[in-house]
Amino acid sequence: MSIELLSLDNTQEIAHHYGYWAVFIGIALENTGIPLPGETITIVGGFLAGSGELNYWGVLVSAIAGAVIGDNFGYWIGKVGGWKVLVRIAKLFCLPEDKLELAKEKYRKNAAKAVFIGRFITLLRIFAGPLAGITQMPYRKFLIYNFSGAALWALTTVSLSFFLGKIVSLQQIVLWFTQAGIFALFAVILGLLVSILLKYRRSNLPAK
Repeated sequence: MSIELLSLDNTQEIAHHYGYWAVFIGIALENTGIPLPGETITIVGGFLAGSGELNYWGVLVSAIAGAVIGDNFGYWIGKVGGWKVLVRIAKLFCLPEDKLELAKEKYRKNAAKAVFIGRFITLLRIFAGPLAGITQMPYRKFLIYNFSGAALWALTTVSLSFFLGKIVSLQQIVLWFTQAGIFALFAVILGLLVSILLKYRRSNLPAK
């Protein structure tokens, strides 16, 4: 999930009134880097499709299109001016630019994975596009991983909410997605910590 600025009731009301446009714009803005509940709107869209209020394929196409276009905007925003903004933020936390350059290089090596898998991870879905632009990920490569990730994420999200909505409440579906996204985020953080720890231990082993 994202940092929620709207309640589930408000999100559901918006989806009721604007249908496919709500799904498209919601996820597009979230993927641009704006912390709106794009995933929640997509879940609601799939849920409404399951109840017959919306068309499944209409919701799916809207979600894919919004995710792809939103991430493209995020990419170019990051590429044009994102690095300067990041450097300024780093200075506020007394983080030297050379350390930021190292982090940038490490992210660049994993940018494709972040763009593809990041859609399923809390917070990373919002920042994957801008970060890909900031790290100067090749645009053609970005397009491939962006579309592939968007299609898989939308298919998973819309399909699960479509079918689960027939047997459980919308609130329960949203809760499950929230828990899955947070679990994925903690798994990524844990993986990074383990990687750093192993690298530190290897660097401190006595030379043979």
